[in-house]
Amino acid sequence: MIDTPQSPTRHPRRSLAAPFIVVGLLLAGWTGWWFYLTNQIETRLEARVEAFRQDGWTVTHAAVTTTGWPFRARVSIPHAEILAPSGHGVAAPELVAEANAYKPDRWVVIAPDGLTLTRADKGKVGVGGDGLRLSISRLDDRFPDLRIQLIRPTFTAHPDAEPFPVASAERIELYTRPHQADGPSSSDRMDVLFRLIDARGRSGGPVEGATRQGRLTVELEGTIEQADRLNGIDSAGVFARWTAAGGRFTAIRGELAAGESTARIRSDTLSAGPDGRLQGEVALRAEQPMAAIAGLAGSQSGAVNRVGAAGAAAGAGSDGDREVDLVVQFRDGRTWLGPFALAPAPKLF
Repeated sequence: MIDTPQSPTRHPRRSLAAPFIVVGLLLAGWTGWWFYLTNQIETRLEARVEAFRQDGWTVTHAAVTTTGWPFRARVSIPHAEILAPSGHGVAAPELVAEANAYKPDRWVVIAPDGLTLTRADKGKVGVGGDGLRLSISRLDDRFPDLRIQLIRPTFTAHPDAEPFPVASAERIELYTRPHQADGPSSSDRMDVLFRLIDARGRSGGPVEGATRQGRLTVELEGTIEQADRLNGIDSAGVFARWTAAGGRFTAIRGELAAGESTARIRSDTLSAGPDGRLQGEVALRAEQPMAAIAGLAGSQSGAVNRVGAAGAAAGAGSDGDREVDLVVQFRDGRTWLGPFALAPAPKLF
């Protein structure tokens, strides 16, 4: 028997088109979501700007544009200027914020062309560098995770401004998060980590003097109590209401290296007085502290009490080149080492 050839089976054309139709529908749905998301972002941004303005802030910017389709939301804000009622602010030729379109719970903000910091009565300082970045995540938490990173930053005070203590650094970092305890995170405590890596002081300034024209590295961590009061920035600044509510820094630990001098830092409690100046005690386990103190005495900065620094250096005597225990006090608006006033205490507001 001879088999007769059979015609090849023909698949319907619609079976070939089905995957493309599914992909097209998914793409159309995702595109609709992306446009909805970016519209919500721009709407909420404008609402937040308006709320700041009603609270006394000055906020200006050019037209906002949103790009990044399909997987990112990238918001460009040209000619941005933000000035708080306290007189502190920031301005940048452009701020760019990015997040994943599929999970916009972590935002990264960069200043690709640098920025200008306004320091209330102290004037403005230009900030450049290889990278100026802020990231914020866990937005639904009481205190979101915040990270500020400045990679090889440079600082240039404007001609009419007070000098800035640091001219450049290899890296500056600030991290905050809800307090991590043995049990659940506390609702009113925030952990903070600060790093200043290989900083160089400005010419004739206290940092250059203390490091003997070397480099300064500071690493500090601690906990902010009453962190839920760090809000409502007014003319007194962000720390004023927090201080009035009993806010303080606790469990402060860290390390410091200023030129050849090094120290381990410890303080149980630091707070601010009514004048905004820091108050409390810091214990130092220092190695070769005399070099830093003597260098501070030779500083040309008007903020440094050169007589007091020279007295502190002389008081260290022959022990100045060995590991010694020192206590730095912040009181009466001044920074004291023993009986010697070195400089004004750091000012929070």
